[in-house]
Amino acid sequence: MGKGGGCVPSKKRQRAAALDGSATAKENAPIPVEEKIEAGAEVIEPAAPSSVESKLKIFIVFYSMYGHVESLAKRMKKGVDDIEGVEGVLYRVAETLPPEVLDKMHAPPKDSAIPLISAAEMVEADGILFGFPTRYGCMAAQMKTFFDSTGQLWREQKLYGKPAGFFVSTGSQGGGQETTAWTAITQLTHHGMLFVPIGYTFGAGMFEMDEIRGGSPYGAGVFAGDGTRQASEAELALAEYQGKYMASVVKKLVQT
Repeated sequence: MGKGGGCVPSKKRQRAAALDGSATAKENAPIPVEEKIEAGAEVIEPAAPSSVESKLKIFIVFYSMYGHVESLAKRMKKGVDDIEGVEGVLYRVAETLPPEVLDKMHAPPKDSAIPLISAAEMVEADGILFGFPTRYGCMAAQMKTFFDSTGQLWREQKLYGKPAGFFVSTGSQGGGQETTAWTAITQLTHHGMLFVPIGYTFGAGMFEMDEIRGGSPYGAGVFAGDGTRQASEAELALAEYQGKYMASVVKKLVQT
């Protein structure tokens, strides 16, 4: 009996009451969803959302000694990338001339950020744009050497039905803007590839006569002159358009 005349509750009884209340609260708490699933029931986990949507690939495969074809290739990639769901990938083919010869020809160093391509890698492309300078109205030996390395792909017809196009560089207006692409079509024919020219779809830009401009219905082109002339904005615009056009064609073929 305390001085106040009341009973002092036992500490043991206080603890028991607290535990009792806790147990009651636990019993009345909502049952977690996991515990409601009956034993043996199959739990279906939601599919994880894809983090990156796969894009169609247009390989832009080129050879460029002085950078003229390369400038078209880089602008062409911009055009490809502008089409939703399609991505342009730059590749260069291997050089066949020794460094000492290239030095004497004053050829600039290659852009190390652009990787070399092997023939086998072309199978991974949904479409391919080939770029090269002319040598007497035909593709340069470096690009021809690359095509010559595709024998196994030809034997197995691994490139059959794959869309492809061309863009070129020549030294003068009569130097092969059309014949360089025309003579290259034989490479696609033997592989069963689909040649995709741009025709006159570039509209008024194909008919302007105000300035010297490379390019033809076969594809984009640049006039290199003695090597010092760089691609004009008109020539680069046609290259960008060809990239968009090719990407649109490939996308349409895949969706049909």
